[in-house]
Amino acid sequence: MNGMERLRTPLTWLYAPGDRPEVVGKALTSGADVVIVDLEDAVAPHRKAYALDATVDLLADVHPVPVHVRVHSPLDIPTLAPLPGLCGLRVPKVTHVTDIQRIAGLAPGLPLYPLLENALAVEHAYAIATAHPDVRGIALGEADLRADLGVRDDSGLDWPRSRVVVAARAAALPPPAQSVHPDIGDLAALAAGCARGRAMGFLGRAAIHPRQLAVIERAYLPTPEEVDAAREVVAAAVTDRGALALPDGRFVDAAVVEGAHRVLALAARAA
Repeated sequence: MNGMERLRTPLTWLYAPGDRPEVVGKALTSGADVVIVDLEDAVAPHRKAYALDATVDLLADVHPVPVHVRVHSPLDIPTLAPLPGLCGLRVPKVTHVTDIQRIAGLAPGLPLYPLLENALAVEHAYAIATAHPDVRGIALGEADLRADLGVRDDSGLDWPRSRVVVAARAAALPPPAQSVHPDIGDLAALAAGCARGRAMGFLGRAAIHPRQLAVIERAYLPTPEEVDAAREVVAAAVTDRGALALPDGRFVDAAVVEGAHRVLALAARAA
């Protein structure tokens, strides 16, 4: 893999427009776990070429924060793929396995993150998640998906959200990150949305402004009570490898123990 990857589980993925290098520079020092340079929706058509050139300059160097690029076109990829500072590609509007296989052929070995942005993509979620070994995660692009489905209320996305969580798990990929919350002024709504996403099985969230990062991280870090419960499960599993009973009478199995280890790994990043 090109570039430097943090060891801790990423919870925050900050988008920055590729045609604004000064904004990208600020994103790199924002505390985000991953910075995503956007060459697609955030860039006007007449500035696409400049955004690509500026991103090439940026990725000539390796950065302390992993940098991904959301590409505008597959034509961008041969230019970007060899650059030492590139850690992953966000691939928009993927609908078929062949989309990913074609991209993987242009950037062999580079981590790919397909974005599912219409009904057909959601139907093909598991196939896309398993389309190629270079696929390292999947996520929804909810703005386009809302338009495609004609969804008027947020609850209309509950099924696609659950679908992508299940597909990622079935494909042995990390839990998906939530899509962006577009209102950067309403942090209370962001926190509430993160709480709901966490309950549905998401892990972390994409952001469009640095002020959203702390809210997302706080929402996705385990509470002290959750950490205590996880430690109890892990301690009990040391002495009993099968189904085991905790002091309060609850029985837990291997899947619960695995989940407890994930909680403690997340807790470690806050230390």
